[in-house]
Formats: sequence, structure tokens, C-alpha cells
Amino acid sequence: MTETRERNIMDVHPEVDEDVLSAEMGSGGFVLAVVTATKPDFYKQAPLVDAARDLGVPCFIIHTGQHHDDLLGHGLTEYGLADRVAVDLGIRGSLSEKTAQTMLAVEQVADRLEQWPDTTVLPVVHGDTHAAAIFPQAWLFATNQQVAHNEAGLRGMAPQYDEMRRSEGAVPLDPEASVETQWSGEWTIDRTEPFPEQYDTFVGSAAAKYHLAPVALNRTHLENEGYPVSVDGRERVPVVGNSVVDAIEMKRDRDGESVFDVYPALERRDNWIRVDIHRRANLLPARFEAIVTGVIGLVEAGYNVNFVEMTATRHALERQGYRDQLERLADRRENFLFTGLWRKHAHVYEFLESGRCLAELTDSGSMQEELNHIDGVCCLTARFNTDRPETVFDAGTNLLVPPVSGAFVQETVTHVLESESVRARLESGPNLYGENVGRDIVDFLSDRADEGAFEWSHEQHGFDIDSDHTVSYL
Repeated sequence: MTETRERNIMDVHPEVDEDVLSAEMGSGGFVLAVVTATKPDFYKQAPLVDAARDLGVPCFIIHTGQHHDDLLGHGLTEYGLADRVAVDLGIRGSLSEKTAQTMLAVEQVADRLEQWPDTTVLPVVHGDTHAAAIFPQAWLFATNQQVAHNEAGLRGMAPQYDEMRRSEGAVPLDPEASVETQWSGEWTIDRTEPFPEQYDTFVGSAAAKYHLAPVALNRTHLENEGYPVSVDGRERVPVVGNSVVDAIEMKRDRDGESVFDVYPALERRDNWIRVDIHRRANLLPARFEAIVTGVIGLVEAGYNVNFVEMTATRHALERQGYRDQLERLADRRENFLFTGLWRKHAHVYEFLESGRCLAELTDSGSMQEELNHIDGVCCLTARFNTDRPETVFDAGTNLLVPPVSGAFVQETVTHVLESESVRARLESGPNLYGENVGRDIVDFLSDRADEGAFEWSHEQHGFDIDSDHTVSYL
């Protein structure tokens, strides 16, 4: 490691808004510190911040700073979070750099909070972002305290692919068998992907005292891994739903600029397939080729397709020589729209609910949840496994489209969209993720303000031995 690189990693100076921090910490007692890092955090953590304000629970935001520019970081403004940020850790760089910087920055923040010794701060991390793994560890090491984990227990699962295989033919899997197997067959744990998100959510659980599970399946995963679901009759792993449903409702009353003002081509046609691909594993050459060539095949077959180019996607398109091809395709085909990342999350919801979107071909975890809540759009997930399998085998609002080849991607999407019964089930399955989730989470956590954010084994088992929870290392 060069001296310059080492200096960049070690040079961590969190920015603190003293007015916001003092206003919340000065109230004493119990304070929620909602942690945000990347785009999904903004809209899934915003309902907690709003609920805390409405319920009178002191609350501020610690933002890692990973998504900070006007495009990726716009959610802080869009969801009204910017003026609630008390600490910006200023995290940048590779996964290793972000890890090292977070450890150092959180220690500095913990030192800063010591000036309020009578106040208990409970951080709430979210989902499977890198911050969900590293922040809890950093906080535990710096304070000997644990955190709460919103959207805990996400574990990848996969269907039985042997039941989908064709005996012969160029396409190795059969689309019709794939649908039936996913909706009716057995599923098994497969935590290999997404990477690093599966690692992040698994590690984040270890330093959390409270695990806020979206559905009962997540609670079962955590219980199987040995986490106590309740202690002395008090719940530790409540099934609370997913706060994404609150985010959708927050954006239902829209005003100002419409998505059709930004992309007028979307209003000129119906039955769009919106494509949103960005997971690291899907950017591997063979898998990415399968997705891109499958999409091109759908365009050439006459389907209306909007390909959304995210940052990682752009790099893969350029690296594999597809970007120029897609630009030429957009020039000569009116049924193909090639756009950058949509800045406003409200625009995504507006389009999905507009009646002009037929399907979403995605590898996003959140999109699988959102399309469970939004009726009328088919969710097709370009992955071999999913950490939201309940949307497939419980709700039937989602199907995997494993990118084994361009032919299979095109054939599967075509089969689904041309099958009236499959489409009907995808478009209208039961909603899994509840309502008023942010309020329920804040209610649950504030009701446990007297428990403290850490306990030794003797305390968990009911032995009355005095402990100050302070660890000294000789």
C-alpha cells in the first residue's frame, strides 16, 4: 500500500451539524440514530425518521456519505432527510477503504456523543448495504453497544433447477417448467448472491440486538441461526413488514415535474418493459451477455423496452462493447428507449403505477418488494436466487429469469407476457409487507428504551449481577 493511499484511508473527519445533534441529544433519555448510506436507505429509512418526529421520539441521521452526489444522493433531499443529518461520515472509495474509514469515523462519532452520558443512542441500520455490515461492528467495538437492524434476515434462496431442465435443445431450461417449479416446488438456502449484500446482511445481524423482520420467513432464518426471537417474553425479532410500502405511499400525492416530462417517449407507447440491471454478479461477462442479448431480442421482436443505464451497468456495457450497439438500436428503433439512472424515486413509482409499464426486468431486491405492493406490473428478476423468495412462492408476484443465455431470457420473458394466467397472477398477488411500518418500528424500539443496547450472558439468563457494560483491555 502506498503512502498516499494509506493517508487517504486514515484521513477521516466526520462532519457534525452541531445544531441538529444538540437538539436531539439534549433531550436526554433515548435517541434513535437512523443510519443511511445508499439510495435504498433514503426511501426505506425516511418513514422511520418521519414516524419518530410524529411520535415525539428524538431522532437524527448518521449518513455515511457513500451516495453523496446530486444523482445517487438526491433521495436525501427528495425524502426530506437532508436537514435531519447530524453526522456525515464522508466515506468514499473501494469496499476495503469504506470498511476502514467507517471503523475510524464511527469511533470518532462515539467519542463525540460521550458528552451526553445520560443519553442512550440506538443506531438503526438498514437492509444489506455495506454500511449495514460495517457500521454495527464499528459501533459495537467503539461503544460496547448493539444496534437495531431494519429489514433483517434477508437470506438468499433458490428453486430446484433440475426440475426445470430440458432434455434437449439449445435453451437449457424450459420457461413453462421454470414458472411451475418456482411457484410450486421446493426452495433451498443459497446465500452466494447477491455479493457483497448477502455477506453484509448476515454480518450485520451479529451486532444487532433487535432484528426487524419484513416477513415471517426472515424471522425463521434468524431463529435458525440462533438469534433469540424473544427474551423474558419480550420480542427481539418482530415481524414488522417493510418500510418501502410507506415510501411508496409518501410519493403517491405527486406534484411538479412528471416522469413523462423527463422522458416523453414513455407516454407515446404502452406496455413498456423497464430493464434495471446492476448487481455485480450479473455484470460477469457471460451473464451480462445473456441479459443484454436477451433484451435486444425482445426489442427486435417488437416489445417496447426502456433500458436504464446505472453506473455499474455503463462500465459493463463499455467494457464488453455493447454500449454503442444499444445507442444505435435506440436511434433506429422507436420501441427502444436508452436512459440514464432516473434521478427521482417518485418518477419510478409514477411510471410503475401509470398503466404504461407492462413488466420490470430487474435484479434489484427492493423492486421485488415494490412490485408486490404495486399492482398491474409483472416483476421478472434476472437472478439465479433471490433474498425476497416470499414474493415468488408466497405471493406469486415475482419470477426468476436466470440469465443462462440470451435465448432463455428472451423466451422466458415472452412466455410470461404472452401467458394470460401467468401475467394475471404476477400482476395481482397478495401484498406481503404491511402498512404504517415506520410507525410500528419506532413504537417497538421506543418501547424498549429501558432495556439498554447491550446485555451480558448473565443478564440475558436472569442473573442479578451488577455490570456497567464497560470493557477494559489490558
